[in-house]
Amino acid sequence: MKRALPVLVLTVAGLVPVWRYTPSAPEPAVAEPAPVPSVSTSPGGTTRVVAGPTVDTEKGPVQVEVTLDGDRIGAVRMLRQPDHPQTRAAVPVLIEETLRAQSADVDTVSGATVTSDGYRESLQAALDAGDS
Repeated sequence: MKRALPVLVLTVAGLVPVWRYTPSAPEPAVAEPAPVPSVSTSPGGTTRVVAGPTVDTEKGPVQVEVTLDGDRIGAVRMLRQPDHPQTRAAVPVLIEETLRAQSADVDTVSGATVTSDGYRESLQAALDAGDS
C-alpha cells in the first residue's frame, strides 16, 4: 500500500500532458488552377526559360523552371518544393541527374519518391512546352 500512492501520483502526473495535448489543425488545402507552362525567350537568342506547371503532391507543391539553350537543358531551378528534409536533400540530386541525362528521364531519389515524381511531371511539361 505504501507504494501504491506514489505510483498513482506519478501515473497521473505522466498523463496530464497527454490530456492537455491538442493537435494542430491541418492547413486547409487551397485548390489553385494548374497554370499553363510559361515560356520566355531572350531577344535574338535561342535561350528559353520555361516554367512547368505546379504539381500538387501529398508532401506539397512542386514546380520546376528549366532554361533551354537551343535543344539542351542549361539549368534547372525549383520554383516550389515541399518544405521537407528529404526534399531539400533530393533537389540537388534531381537537378544534377537532369543536366546529365538532358531529359526528364531521371531516377527517383530514395526517400523522396513523391517529390521525385512531381519533379519529373513538372519538368516534362516544361520541356514539352519549350519544344513548341
